[in-house]
Amino acid sequence: MTNPAPEPAARTDRGPAPDVLGVAVLGYSFMGKAHSNAWRNVNAFYPVPRVAQRVLVGRDAGHVAAAARRYGWEESSTDWRSVLERPDVDVVDICTPGHLHADMAVAALEAGKHVLVEKPLANTVAEAERMAAAAAAARARGVHAMVGFNYRRVPALALARTMIADGRVGEVRQVRASYLQDWLADEHAPMTWRLRRETAGSGALGDLASHAVDQVRFLLGSPVTSVSGTTDTFVRTREGPDGTERVTVDDAAWATLRTDSGAVVSLEVSRCATGRKNALELEVYGSRGGLRFDLERLNELQLFDTTAPGDAQGYSRILVTEDSHPYAGAWWPPGHTLGWDHTFTSQAADFLHAIDTGVPAAPDFADGLAVQRVLHAVTDSAARDGAAVRL
Repeated sequence: MTNPAPEPAARTDRGPAPDVLGVAVLGYSFMGKAHSNAWRNVNAFYPVPRVAQRVLVGRDAGHVAAAARRYGWEESSTDWRSVLERPDVDVVDICTPGHLHADMAVAALEAGKHVLVEKPLANTVAEAERMAAAAAAARARGVHAMVGFNYRRVPALALARTMIADGRVGEVRQVRASYLQDWLADEHAPMTWRLRRETAGSGALGDLASHAVDQVRFLLGSPVTSVSGTTDTFVRTREGPDGTERVTVDDAAWATLRTDSGAVVSLEVSRCATGRKNALELEVYGSRGGLRFDLERLNELQLFDTTAPGDAQGYSRILVTEDSHPYAGAWWPPGHTLGWDHTFTSQAADFLHAIDTGVPAAPDFADGLAVQRVLHAVTDSAARDGAAVRL
């Protein structure tokens, strides 16, 4: 596998994976579609255990059956608990709204299923703690759990992590992390489950900041130790199927994070940033150089190297498509770029590799819990007029 930073560990699992691993995906909408595409394609590109797309699960029998046919699943179901009883299902992939994650994941782990959960891990710290505890207990039985921070599988970001670890930019002093979208900029955009705290947990914080915070932890290899932040909801009510509803989550959030390595992080996320479609931007500034990344140009990484001759200094563009680059070698010849969807296939491959070899899956539920604590700290700080919160 091409995981850029595998974590070595003694094998404690229950032996080699079966010849074919049966997969169930819970949820068939946006993320269910992305994950279904990954499971359908993973064996074509990675030398990992074969998978069978056993069952796609959703609440609406007609809609989930139609989705199952389109996405290549053997069958569909509306009863996720019955799926956990099936001996032909080895992997449960949870792509439902956040308020359902904890019960589903814990039950699946207790049933002996390997579990992948789409980010954020949960809606609350308490739920995330419960899930992390269940995953730790399951790991002792050889059952793996991973949280789906798919951007760790962007080749350019994996390369950036390697460069930082190798000292290419020197001591990291500051980071700017932003994730901006505009799908809620229109005040007439309708109400959805993502705008209700009881189902989504939070707004741009959970949806977007979870990715940005995980990238800070991933790139720097350093935990966040303190947070000060603020949030805002620009459009307070939206029209739902039953009339006007109050929006109970944030539209945008801003925070300053400090890490135990001494780096200071400026964080900004919004779903109301007019004109920005899916702009995850990361800038890392060190004592010897800098790195810049933009998800809307996800095959590129920009590097500033202060050791270059003075008349040649400036940011250089690296096209991260070479066989030697993380993950890129599994796909196309150099120069043939990848897309957003490829990250989910590489993520599925990493999870299957963990199941097959016993190497711990990463990021695990402990990583998801760490991110959840940072998100909670932003909310806590915002409620206290930006007072710093230590983690």
